[in-house]
Amino acid sequence: MSPIYPLFELLTAVLFVLAPFLMGWTYELVIAWTLISMLIIIVITDIHYMLIPNKILLFFFLLFIFERFFIPYQTLPNHLIGLAVGFAIPALVALLSKGGMGGGDIKLFAVLGFVLGWKMVILTFFLSSLIGMMAALIGMLFGKVKRGVPFPFGPSIAVAALIGYFAGEQILNLYFSLLF
Repeated sequence: MSPIYPLFELLTAVLFVLAPFLMGWTYELVIAWTLISMLIIIVITDIHYMLIPNKILLFFFLLFIFERFFIPYQTLPNHLIGLAVGFAIPALVALLSKGGMGGGDIKLFAVLGFVLGWKMVILTFFLSSLIGMMAALIGMLFGKVKRGVPFPFGPSIAVAALIGYFAGEQILNLYFSLLF
């Protein structure tokens, strides 16, 4: 058995335990645990197969719709705008770069947009680009990533989504306080 599975089981447990400390024991914690579960599955499948399966995204999207019906985080328009923005930005990048971003990444951002809302999905896109760039440079340095050869972007999106979900408001507040 690959050592990656016990490592990710441990990571999942750590994230599940940290979530209530970061956000408290609220109903939103259910969304956090669902988000963590989806992102862990996506990271593993993207690392192993360079694929973010539609079935996983559809299952979790429907689950998030159900959860958001009972656990509103923001207004429904914010979630719907987030869905549209989460789809449009990476789709535009894929179109302009002629395939520089995969379809699974685009659909993942759409789901994240619904969960996080439009502000946090934009932050997540920005952070995932930075994290992905750093991962690619480190991978090139160690000979694991080659220029022009695709590598899994799902892990970068997952890390950025967790940062955006748990600390996004603080990051945006800090950013805007530095501007004004």
